[in-house]
Amino acid sequence: MPVMPSSVLPLPATVDREVGARIRALRQAKGLSLETVATAANLSIGFVSQIERGLSSPSLKALASLADALGLPIAGLFEARAPSEEAGTIVVHADQRSVLQLWRSGIVKQLLTPDGPDAALNVFLIILAPGASTGTEPYSHLGEEAGLVLEGAITLTVDARSWTLKTGDSFRFESSRPHRFANAGQGEARVVWVNART
Repeated sequence: MPVMPSSVLPLPATVDREVGARIRALRQAKGLSLETVATAANLSIGFVSQIERGLSSPSLKALASLADALGLPIAGLFEARAPSEEAGTIVVHADQRSVLQLWRSGIVKQLLTPDGPDAALNVFLIILAPGASTGTEPYSHLGEEAGLVLEGAITLTVDARSWTLKTGDSFRFESSRPHRFANAGQGEARVVWVNART
């Protein structure tokens, strides 16, 4: 199991409960049944129920599927943070970033752009602990993505092709193409990752 990045000290049960509660609140606010969301996300009703109750840790693949089913960018599932009055919906100060901790996979996603479920463009700082990955099974979702490796190295797989990207390397691909990524080095990897809903 990967070791979480040193920049965060998650409490797994708390993280799972918070993520699940956000997903349930978003589903209910849209007036959608558990069955409707589970079917649209291609997940079992029981698994979605367990996620909502904080009993299961969703993978990035499951979260991307749930976000699509809810008609939201994945950033819409992040912990909500109130922006400072002077920043409003334009600026995000470093201490006000919304964070999504995928503690089981060793990945932390910090939202660098202002919160907003309707935002078409979201920029993240993704921190991958040594051994961290999105899993062996690729996933796909709506949109387009691009990124720049700031530190360390990652293995990016899109369709059946893989690349090892090091500091300074960058990428872009359609999110509908099956993809996955993993830390390819011994230390933390940091990537600026952009998701655009098309």
